[in-house]
Parts: sequence; C-alpha cells; structure tokens
Amino acid sequence: MQLNADLDTFDNYQKILIREIIEQIRFKLATAGYRGDEVRDLTGEIAFSVASTIDDTAHIELEGTQVHPYITFRTEDEQLLHCGEKSYMHEYVASLIDDVFDN
Repeated sequence: MQLNADLDTFDNYQKILIREIIEQIRFKLATAGYRGDEVRDLTGEIAFSVASTIDDTAHIELEGTQVHPYITFRTEDEQLLHCGEKSYMHEYVASLIDDVFDN
C-alpha cells in the first residue's frame, strides 16, 4: 500500500467516521433508555472524548509507554490517505451532533 497525503478526501473521511461514531453512541444510549437532551448531551461528550483520544489530543500512557495514534484511511484502490499530521475529528463533533440530532 502507498501512503498519500490528500487533505480534502481525508477531511471528508474523518467526518464520515466521527458521524458514524456519534450515530453508534446515540443508538446505544437510546437503547439504554436515555432520552431527549440527556442522550444528546451524553452523545456529544462521549463522542468528543473518543475523537480526542483518536486525534492524539489526550495523553495516552500506560506503565511508561506513550501511545500516539495516527489515523489513515484505506481507499477503494488500496491506498492509505493521511493529512500529514494528527487527525482533528474532535473539531467536527459539535456541528455533527447538531446535524444528527436535528434530522
């Protein structure tokens, strides 16, 4: 596989990924009985936390071993896309929460 920088496609892919994470969190919380503003608020908080961890904005360390995630996306033609730095999905959580819950 070849590693390619493609900012526009990467940006679109990370929006799709974090939207799916938001949808899954929302579904699980609703299944557990959460409703209304509570499910919306919890979904946003959990999604932001997960995205921040994936984006390497949270400090991840266990027994002296630091972990720094670096997201790539595999394309249909078996290429790996990256943005040249760590991902930034957490920046999209608030707007996608509005989009998911208002539709």
